[in-house]
Order: sequence, then C-alpha cells, then structure tokens
Amino acid sequence: MMMVRVEWPLHVVRRVAFGAATAVVLALVGWFAASWIQESRARCADGVVERGPDHECVGVTDGSYRFAKHLGAVEKKIMEENRRVEKNAGDEPYVSVAYMTSFTLTGDDSNSEESIRRELEGAYLAQYRHNRGDLSASPKLRLLIANPGSRSAHWRHTTDELIKRKGGKDRLVAVAGLGPSTDENLAALKRLSEHGIAMVASTMTATNIRDISGFVRVTPTNVDEAYAAAAYLKRQKVRTAVVVQDVAKGNLYATTLGTAFTQAFPDKAGHRLVAERMTYDSSVHGAWENELRYMPGQLCDQKPQVVYFAGRGMHLTHFLDAIANRSCQTQQFTVIAGDDTTNLTAKQLAHAAATGVRVLYTGLAHPDMHRSAPATVSAPSAAYFQKGGLLDQWFPNDPRDDGQAIMAHDAVLTAGHGIQMAARWQGNVTGDAVARMFHQMDGRQQVAGASGFISFQNNGNPRNKAVPILSLTKDGRAEFVEVSAARGKPPEAQ
Repeated sequence: MMMVRVEWPLHVVRRVAFGAATAVVLALVGWFAASWIQESRARCADGVVERGPDHECVGVTDGSYRFAKHLGAVEKKIMEENRRVEKNAGDEPYVSVAYMTSFTLTGDDSNSEESIRRELEGAYLAQYRHNRGDLSASPKLRLLIANPGSRSAHWRHTTDELIKRKGGKDRLVAVAGLGPSTDENLAALKRLSEHGIAMVASTMTATNIRDISGFVRVTPTNVDEAYAAAAYLKRQKVRTAVVVQDVAKGNLYATTLGTAFTQAFPDKAGHRLVAERMTYDSSVHGAWENELRYMPGQLCDQKPQVVYFAGRGMHLTHFLDAIANRSCQTQQFTVIAGDDTTNLTAKQLAHAAATGVRVLYTGLAHPDMHRSAPATVSAPSAAYFQKGGLLDQWFPNDPRDDGQAIMAHDAVLTAGHGIQMAARWQGNVTGDAVARMFHQMDGRQQVAGASGFISFQNNGNPRNKAVPILSLTKDGRAEFVEVSAARGKPPEAQ
C-alpha cells in the first residue's frame, strides 16, 4: 500500500512551532513562579527559612531574626554589637564566629530553653570581652547565630548556609557550640571541617568524637567525667556500683559515658560493679519508661551503694521517680549522672529533688569552682559569672549554676584567642589558620577560661580538664561539692 505524504503549508508549520514554544515558555515561567512563591513563603528572614513538618525557622542570623521569644534580650545585644563592629570596620577589621545549637526545641531535645538561652548569653559575653572588654583584641568578632532545628534535623541546610558565609561581609572563620553529642551534630562538624572552618564544641562530650581536622572542645570528655566521678566516689569510700545505660542508636553521649565508668570504677582495691550494665532504649517510644520502671526491683536485690546513670537528663527524672517508688524503702540509693543533667529545666530539677533520692552529677562548670580551687580557674573570667557580675547585670534572674553560660563563653573565648593568634603570627585570618592556633594554646598561651585553664591535645580534647562534682539540693539547685579531674588534679595557671 502506498503511503501518501502530507505537505503542511509553511505558515501552518510556523504557527504550530510558535505555539509549542510558547507553551514551553509559559510552563517554565509557571514553574519558576510557583517555586518563587513557595520559597518566599518559606523565608523567615535573610538566611533563615522554614523547614520540616513543624515549620521550624532554621539557618543563620546576625541577631536581627529572633529564633524564639525567650532569646529576645540576648539576640538584641548580639545584633547591636554586630552593627557596631560593622560600622567601625574601616578602622578595625573583623571576622565572624557562629554559635550553633538547636534553638527551636521540641520534647525530643535533650536541651532546655533555659540551657540554650544561657549558652547564648555566655557566647555574647565572650564577644563583648574580645571586642571592647578586658580582653580587647583585633580583629573584632561578629557573632552569628546558627539554628539547625530540633535535634539538628536540618543540620545540612544550616551548615551549607554557614559555608556560604566564609566570604563576603561575613568572613566566617569559626563555629562554636555545635550542640550535644549526636550523629546529626557529628555529621555537621565533619562537613564544616571539609570546608576549612575552625570549630570549638562547648558541651559535646562523647569521647569518640575526636581527630577531626579543625575541631577542639573545651568540655571534659565522657571518659574524663567518668574517671573524675569514679575517683570522687572512691574518696567517699563507695565500694559497690551498678551502671544504668541508654543503648539508643546514635546516643553517643550515653554509650561512651557508660563504657567509661565501667572501665574506671572496678579495681584491685575492692571497688566493683555488682551486676552487668542495666539498659534501656530511649528510641523505642512508649517502652523506655517501662524499662526504667522495672529496674528498682533489681536494684533492691543487688544493693549497690551507687547507681551510675548513663543517659540523658530528661530520662533521669523518670528513673528517679521509679526509684522513689521502690519496694525496698529502707534501702538508700545514691545516683550519680553525667553533665546532661544540667540541661534540665528548673521545674524538672525541682521534681527530681522531690523524689528524695540523693543525686550527684559531673558538671561542665560551676561558678563556685574558683572559690574551691582558685589556681585552676581564671579569676577575671570567673568574676563575670558571680552574683552582681556583668552577666548578672545584663540578664538578671537567670541563674548560672548549670554551667551552660560558662562553657559557651569559654568556647567563643577560645575561638577569639585563636583568631587573635592567627592575626598576630600569620596575618591572614582563615579558618585553617585559626584551627592551627588551637594546638599552640599551651603554657602561657592557655585559654584563661571560667571553667578552668584550657589547652588541647592533638586529637582535639582538652588536657586533663577540671570537672566539678555537683549535688542536687532539696530545692532543685546545683550545689558545688569539689573539683576533680581525670588524673585527679586539674591544670593550673602558668
């Protein structure tokens, strides 16, 4: 059968082609318009966008955007200081340091609103001291606020936003804070490391977070905390203990803390664990509470003098409730926990104290450390955290007992010290240059922190950092007991 060839008139072909092209263009315009509308609706502020099912505003701000209402006073001060630094840029050069942690919290976060607010207050104090206080140095610091969202779920977006700010007016060279020890925060700091940004963790204690280029921490590690706790208990003639540990995948804090105490406490002098580790899994919603509730029965049989709790503070309160309702009411227990206890709210701490169980914990810092061991803490730095000090004047009625403000202050202070050293010795202040300076902070170049004098090992951990032993009082406050350290005595001023 012969096929008949159809010849279309040229004007028809042109009309069809034009119509098709127009349809494609209109489709592209519609797609770009929809994308623009979607993006504009998701935009919270410059550098801050809405993400996730909870519609969190995550990203980076200079203080002009408020991540949460309770942060208003401190964010305003940071914004004003940043504006002042920018205004004087012609006479005094500056670089930026970001403070990153989860500032939009849900019930799944281990931090509390009080703890992150105090962190930001301490970070601002360090910026103030570096820019125009008793440690005034050049270049000056702009302080950016970086929020990766609840549980750092949007860490990649926020770290990418930080990486963009290495250039331009921001000149970002370092990130401090970095949040608790979780898989998400570990991924974030590895990405920052890949892009040559210096990092100083303020509360990240998991021992296996180490040997990452550009990374140091001002906190004692979990190993340091566990050994300091074990040494204190032995001095108190405690001979028997048992470990209760969260085995949730990704909880690096609990894993390393439990393992470290298991290694630190038993010895040939008769100190022993009366049973294998008792475990619960906080990732199994609705089940971990029951696991904790059943443990007191076993403890009544084992009769340990001390229970070492290797879990988050939010789980500790449930555990204490369970012990308070134990069947062996005549048996007295002491529970000692790690530094995450400091993240509990005042209401949660008061509830924990009301159980009547004696609670001790290793903190990261405490304002009374200087009174007990003055040679191990910088007196000028410690003064800012005392009653009536500058921080108390700026933010009245916000207690400093949890140590969060001190640790954030010391982290930003360390970044500022590295920036000053890089400017003096190398001239060009980059993230890589600042990171190299961290390993020169020894001897007289130690960081004069309010949590102790700080220098760093090659793996990024502090050398034999001071560890305060704290006791939970009947009114739910942290009472200082003594200063300890992994090797018994913390470093002193040189």
